Amino acid sequence: MARLLLSKAADAVKLQRFVSPQQLRCFASSVAEADNALVFKAKQQLAEIQAAGTFKVERQIITPQAASVGVLDLAQPVLNFCANNYLGLSNHPLVVEAARKALDTHGYGLSSVRFICGTQDLHKQLEARISAFHGSEDTILYPSCFDANAGLFEALLGPEDAVISDELNHASIIDGIRLCKAKRFRYKHMDMIDLEHKIMEAEDAGARLKLIATDGVFSMDGDVAPVGDIVALAHHHGAQVFTDEHCNVLGQVDIINSTLGKALGGGTGGYTTGKADVITLLRQRSRPYLFSNSLAPCMVAASIAVFDLLSSSSTLRDSLQENTDYFRRQMAAAGFSIRPGSHPIVPIMLGDAALANKMAAAMLEKGVYVVGFSYPVVPKGTARIRVQLSAAHQREHLDKAIAAFKDVGKQLGVIE
Repeated sequence: MARLLLSKAADAVKLQRFVSPQQLRCFASSVAEADNALVFKAKQQLAEIQAAGTFKVERQIITPQAASVGVLDLAQPVLNFCANNYLGLSNHPLVVEAARKALDTHGYGLSSVRFICGTQDLHKQLEARISAFHGSEDTILYPSCFDANAGLFEALLGPEDAVISDELNHASIIDGIRLCKAKRFRYKHMDMIDLEHKIMEAEDAGARLKLIATDGVFSMDGDVAPVGDIVALAHHHGAQVFTDEHCNVLGQVDIINSTLGKALGGGTGGYTTGKADVITLLRQRSRPYLFSNSLAPCMVAASIAVFDLLSSSSTLRDSLQENTDYFRRQMAAAGFSIRPGSHPIVPIMLGDAALANKMAAAMLEKGVYVVGFSYPVVPKGTARIRVQLSAAHQREHLDKAIAAFKDVGKQLGVIE
C-alpha cells in the first residue's frame, strides 16, 4: 500500500508539469473514486453475507489447543469439539519438546527455498519417515497441504492428459486442478458407476494419462472415499489414482497428499508421497515448492516426533475410534440427523444457516465450542454443526457435549 501511494504521489508531481490545476484535481478525484469503488463493493458484499447469516467470527483462543480451551472474554474454559486435533497431539509434551530442542540445534527459520540453502538434515529425515509410514518411495514437503495440491496437477499434467475429480473434493484440489491444462471431468460424489463413465469419456477424448483425484475423507461430511473400488476401476482402465489425506489401500495409490496440520500434530506443513521419479519431477517443477520458504525446523522436528509416536503404539487411534463410536451412537439415539459413518467428523445436519449459527452460539453458552457451517463452505440448504472428536476427549467431555446438544436441540425445535 505504501509503495502504491508513493507511486500515485510521484504521478501527481509529474502531471503538475503538463496539466492545469483543474485537470490535476480531476486526476486526484478519479483515483479516489477507484479506491471508493473497491471499498463500496466490499461493504456491499459484507452486508449480503451478514444478511444471509453466514458471516464468520473468529474467536480468540488464549490457551494451547486441547480438549478444553480458554477463549477470550469467556470466564470459564470450554470443551473444544471443532478442532482438527483428532489424535490429541497438538500440545503433546513429546511433540512440544521436540520442537523446542530443534530451536536450539537448527534455529528458527531458514530464509530460503529448499533448492538454494533451505534443506536441512531434518527435512530429509522427515521425508524418509513419511515414505516409510506410507510404504512409498519418496516424499516432498510443502508449507501446507493446500500448497501440495496447488503444486501437483500443473507440474504433472498437460493438455493431452485428463483429471477426473469427485464433485465434492476439497477447495485446494479444485484450485490445483484449475491451474493445470489437462482435460477436466467431474464425477458424482463417490459414485463408481459415474466415475467409470467419466473415465471412458476421457478415453474417448484421447487422454494420454488419466488421473483420478479424490479426497480420502470429505471434511464437511465425514464420508470416507471407497479408495479400493476407485483403485480397481483405475487398474481396469489404465488410470492413476491421487488421494488427499487418507488411504486405506496401502501400496496401490499412485500419489498421496496429506497435511501435518491436523491429526499429525496440528502445526503447519503438507506433503506429497509416491514414486521416486514423480517426486523428483515435483522438486523440479512444482511452483509452491520452488517459490516458498522451507518448512521451519521446529515444525519438522515436531512432525518427526509425531510419526515416532504413531509408529510405537495404536493407543491414540483406538481411543479416537472409541470416542467416535460412542458419540455417534448417543447423538443418533437422541434424534439428531447425522450423516452415517465411522469417521470422527460428525455433521449434525440442520439445513438452515441461521439456525446453525444460533445453535453454535447456544452451545458455547453451555461450555461447548462448536461451529456452524453453511454456504459457501457447504452447498446451500445443507447447513450443519460439524462436531470433531479427539483422542484427547474423556468420556465426561462427551457426555457434557451430548447433554448440551439435547438441551439446545429441544429449545430450538431440532429434536423433540
